[in-house]
Amino acid sequence: MTATLTVTTPTDREIVLTREFNAPRRLVFDALTKPELLKRWHGARGWNLVECQVNLRVGGSWRYVSRGPGGAEMGHGGVYREIVPPERIVCTEMFDDQSYPGESLITTVLTEHDGRTTVTTTVRYATREGRNTVLRYPMQRGVGESYDRLDEVLDNEQEKIQ
Repeated sequence: MTATLTVTTPTDREIVLTREFNAPRRLVFDALTKPELLKRWHGARGWNLVECQVNLRVGGSWRYVSRGPGGAEMGHGGVYREIVPPERIVCTEMFDDQSYPGESLITTVLTEHDGRTTVTTTVRYATREGRNTVLRYPMQRGVGESYDRLDEVLDNEQEKIQ
């Protein structure tokens, strides 16, 4: 059974996304930070990473460019502010497309219990308007589909280990 993505808005500048995965925290952390794994799941169905750069260190940068149906592209990137493997990642994010101008701060926390990992991602926007702009897009569907793809990658990676 596929786990459900929960999306909440605890403040007027934040979106919190929570999802549980049937995999150990270390493997989930790797899937969130290693380009060879990210390329296999990041993006809604029909979207694929055509560029994936990760310099996983404090002060290092990351950049993703996704291509979707019809050749549409979406690019975004940022700088890592905090990395605590396999527990926590804090980074900035800015999109190439100016439909959402400004920088957000993303805090991802991974907690493990009985071999299952809960990923909680808090996105803090500079303004309420910025957060509301993002909420008007099909973000929840896109992240949900992306996380479903991540589930498949995690299952495949665990099968290789066993």
